[in-house]
Amino acid sequence: MAQHPVIGYLVWAAVFGAVFAWEGIALVKGGAEAGFPTLSDATRAVMRYPVARWALFALWLWFGWHTFVRGWHFLLRDGP
Repeated sequence: MAQHPVIGYLVWAAVFGAVFAWEGIALVKGGAEAGFPTLSDATRAVMRYPVARWALFALWLWFGWHTFVRGWHFLLRDGP
């Protein structure tokens, strides 16, 4: 069995913790008007521009491919 890199899990936990902390502070403080934009405020600002919208879509596709599809060896087998 392969060993899982604990440092990778810790880094991802720190990233998600920081995002949730930012969102919690933004919701408590009152959003963009108080200087703490929420994730929906940031997404809305990006989605205003068509080029940024396509870039966000490409990033979403890339992330989905590398997260879910790339590791599915049972779908990509060579033989029966």
